Amino acid sequence: MTHPHDVPPSKLLPPLAAELKSRHAVAPPPWATFVKTGVHKQRGPTSPDWWYLRSASVLRKIFVLGIVGTERLAAEYGGKRDRGSAPYHARSGSRAVLREIVQQLEKAGLVQAYKNQGRRITPKGLQLLDQVSAATMKSLVAERPELAKYL
Repeated sequence: MTHPHDVPPSKLLPPLAAELKSRHAVAPPPWATFVKTGVHKQRGPTSPDWWYLRSASVLRKIFVLGIVGTERLAAEYGGKRDRGSAPYHARSGSRAVLREIVQQLEKAGLVQAYKNQGRRITPKGLQLLDQVSAATMKSLVAERPELAKYL
């Protein structure tokens, strides 16, 4: 059985984002075209499907980290802030974006709240991750047969 840990995130996230988009599990809100993903960024995302890719990434992060809240997710998606000639400082990502994504994933039944500690993945979300990671791994094995031992 292939798990999401077995597949590189760069190969797993685009098919997972396409699956979330086709299932209508998440949808960008009207303000998503104007928002930055953190104070450390100069501009907002330029890709039209960035919301789905970030949603897939958040779903995977919740799987990897276990029980996690928006504050920890914001720290994961943060970066360093350019302060001119002053030294860089770490800044967290946009909690509004992450909060909206987590709420949409919860409404779709892929994550659930857990004892006021944050969110965790549901069996339905784990099943989705396993299906997409298995399909992605099969396509990787078709390209590189030496990866067949990981199936």
